[in-house]
Amino acid sequence: MTTLAAIQTRLRQLKLSGMLDSIVTRCEEARARNLDPYDLILHLLEDEAVRRDADALSRRVRTARFEDVCDLRDFDWLFNPQIPKARLLDLAHGHYLSEHAAILLCGPTGVGKTFLAQALGLAACRQGRRVLFVKTTEYLADLAGGRADGTWQTRLKRYLAPDLLILDDFAFTERYTLGQGDDLFELISRRYRKGSLCVTVQREPKDLYPLFPSPVVAEGALNGGGPVLRLNVVGGTIYLRRQK
Repeated sequence: MTTLAAIQTRLRQLKLSGMLDSIVTRCEEARARNLDPYDLILHLLEDEAVRRDADALSRRVRTARFEDVCDLRDFDWLFNPQIPKARLLDLAHGHYLSEHAAILLCGPTGVGKTFLAQALGLAACRQGRRVLFVKTTEYLADLAGGRADGTWQTRLKRYLAPDLLILDDFAFTERYTLGQGDDLFELISRRYRKGSLCVTVQREPKDLYPLFPSPVVAEGALNGGGPVLRLNVVGGTIYLRRQK
């Protein structure tokens, strides 16, 4: 006669921890409710699927390297009532990811740009998307290291792979060097039509051009990334529109 211990041993061997955790409860439920064996098996399979989905989400969140795990459900909308809540909740559905569109979150320090960007990233993780969060300065330092040791292409690929790349604190300097401008251009242009980009910045787009040492690189980096959804989070001047 098959024993519960024997079944649990086999579940461990097969790494079916979702079923392992619930089998006692499910068997007791099946006896109490006189469930069909097929229903019992289905419930156990659903438990395993739930466990695997949760583990996969945890891995995606870890891989995203968020500074904080932020959720739109926790955002204080009253803090800045000018922020278009309905638009952001609509973005959280992830339609822009299928379009490979970019999101530009503009506004001064303290209005919630980084929180909102990470919250959109978490929503993307929940939809099974690969996400990576990085400070712009960290990205540029990483690529500079790649230029120095010959691993530039390998390092760049890491930022091209995710479905959504969040580039935080863009334009946090007075001026980019020629190499930095090229690295930003390569990132944006190579991600075009392949993945989405979410950028947080304190300046208006028109004020970004002087940051680049070359007008050609500036134009390519700022206008070469495909359709952009711009969300300006300065009180009273908030808008969201698609740009060509």
